[in-house]
Amino acid sequence: MDEALNLLKLQLEQLLSEMAEQTTFTKGTFFVVGCSTSEIAGKRIGTGGALEVADALFAPLQAFAEKHGVYLAFQGCEHINRALTIEREAAEKFNLDAVSVIPAVRAGGSMSTYAFEHLKDAVVVESIRANAGIDIGQTLIGMHLKPVAVPLRTSINKIGDAIVTVATTRPKLIGGERAIYTRPEED
Repeated sequence: MDEALNLLKLQLEQLLSEMAEQTTFTKGTFFVVGCSTSEIAGKRIGTGGALEVADALFAPLQAFAEKHGVYLAFQGCEHINRALTIEREAAEKFNLDAVSVIPAVRAGGSMSTYAFEHLKDAVVVESIRANAGIDIGQTLIGMHLKPVAVPLRTSINKIGDAIVTVATTRPKLIGGERAIYTRPEED
């Protein structure tokens, strides 16, 4: 089992590295993580949550967040309305109200549960507007991304058996053909 968990960790590290090669992360913004440990294990979403899988993936995600200066936001499952586990510092910075729920494996999902237990001073909030994110197992993180999502392509399209999608966002282009747009890196 350790070998399989190590492979998941290596796949995630490679994917995050390739993602970072394609975009710049703005320090102090959110990076949303949707993760079905069931799908990773080859089961239908919500049917076989595994804290040991969450444990294997948490450290690479945390190292990525520290390296790029972003706040991780772990999306829970539909049973808690896809609420997000984040650090209280981020909730306070973005003036987000905590909600009264504690993620559990069967109501929130293994990844969100693990994050709640291991993030510094974790709270759960209803929604965010993330600049980028990773969706492992078709958990539908789009509701927590800023409005104009831009998918990124990496050589890793699965972690375990779970389909993976990664995205960044860009500002909306408004104003029509006579408008002058800033380059995203200037925002």
